[in-house]
Amino acid sequence: MIVPERYNMAVDVLADRDPHAVAMLWADHQGARRTVTWAELTALTGRFGALLREVGTGRGERVALVLPALPETAAAALGALRIGAVIVVMSALWQRDAIAYRLRDCAPTVVFTDRDREPVVRAAVAAAGTGTAVVVLSPTLLDGLTEDAEAVDTGADEPAQISYTSGTTGPAKGIVHAHRRLLGHNEFDVCHDLRPGEVFHGAGDWAWSMMKLLGPWRAGAVQFAYQQGPRFDPVALFAAMADHGVTNLLLNPSVLRRLRQAAPDAGARIPLRPRIACSSSEPLPADLLEWFRDQFGVTLLDYYGCTESYPMVSNRPGQPVKPGSMGTPTPGWQVAVLGHDGAPVPPGTTGEVCLRARSNPQYPLGYWGRPEASAATFGGQWWHTGDLARVDEDGYYWYLGRADDVIISAGYRIGPYDVENVLDAHPAVSASAVVGVPDVERGQVVCAFVVPADGVVPDQPLVAALQAHVREKYAPFAYPRRVEFVTALPTSTTNKTQRAELRRRLADIQEERTS
Repeated sequence: MIVPERYNMAVDVLADRDPHAVAMLWADHQGARRTVTWAELTALTGRFGALLREVGTGRGERVALVLPALPETAAAALGALRIGAVIVVMSALWQRDAIAYRLRDCAPTVVFTDRDREPVVRAAVAAAGTGTAVVVLSPTLLDGLTEDAEAVDTGADEPAQISYTSGTTGPAKGIVHAHRRLLGHNEFDVCHDLRPGEVFHGAGDWAWSMMKLLGPWRAGAVQFAYQQGPRFDPVALFAAMADHGVTNLLLNPSVLRRLRQAAPDAGARIPLRPRIACSSSEPLPADLLEWFRDQFGVTLLDYYGCTESYPMVSNRPGQPVKPGSMGTPTPGWQVAVLGHDGAPVPPGTTGEVCLRARSNPQYPLGYWGRPEASAATFGGQWWHTGDLARVDEDGYYWYLGRADDVIISAGYRIGPYDVENVLDAHPAVSASAVVGVPDVERGQVVCAFVVPADGVVPDQPLVAALQAHVREKYAPFAYPRRVEFVTALPTSTTNKTQRAELRRRLADIQEERTS
């Protein structure tokens, strides 16, 4: 792919659109609806750009967003990108400490939020000590602002977005992506086969992939955005998609498990008839693929990638699908399964999924503020994903698990370090270690091994208190659904927690409880 020297992803997304055509259909769990045209989206984008310039935000400065799926969220992100600022999209589910860490790390000039999240965001800004201005969405926020007509002529290699990894052995690191990133997101072409005017929905938090918002728009699709209630309702989501004419989907297995559990006969109850349906974020089991096909009449196309680069391996229309496989390398991506010696492993042999460095426009610029770690991780000939897989005789990739300790629960990537850091701050905890354990509904859930502080009674009220502590300080999706109290944690000679030993202990505990 030829990447132009000058490129701005927001300018590209908004260019040459029919002003009267629909850009976004929006609905929420209470039945509210909105239709946003390209003219309205462009105007909102311009006003957000003007607002950012008014508060002193310029080229290269960071703009954080802690917002749900709203038209204004999209417009604020586009407005920031258009004036050359760098967006940092944070999950609306994160709590004070998780937000504060990221604010402290990248020092944004502004953070956008809404009334519901304002107290948490203000507390995070105070804890971070960055002096970040808090801008709260309101019906009058953009009144009196004219559209900011001048877009910044950014280079394709200029920073556009910082996305944070899941911390395993240390704090989460900010991955810096350039404007050219959008050019590399070809899944909407080769996997989704998106057509102009087709209605698309990508399930999940925009914090983990703004590209599932911008990529379909670049392809000319109509976005359907759905704002969930306090508790996820899969039947309501699928009914809303059917009601809004969605024909192209991006789902994840956890959503599908929840739907199957709530409505085993979903296809008979919900008149959703997708032309294309894809799955990502976590491994897609064969039984879910077959259930979805039985219910909705299409075969799910699973594809694979990471925060750093997406989608390296995929199933695509017109290509035979092997249930349980991630597919074959996506066109335009140089991917291989390598052994410890750095050479490709024979078919059927376990190795690590690796991407040839700088072989795709999506390849990261590096980590924010960490030049040595950037060079070590991204500066070689291959980037190592940390995911283990094998390749069969037909070239299909089969996911086998993580080489590191990231926990993938309901599609969320959870770093053990992040949860341990919050647990260790609780006065009743002397030390903690976190691992993932299999779960039928979520794929994995968090299990915490906790060494209680001196004099603390390890009982059920303490379990509940620790769970609430993680929900409040970090995120509700990351709390330990299982807590095991121990007198000490197994460590290596270099004082690193031996998670493999903890997993072995879990197996022993399970065996004892079932015998």
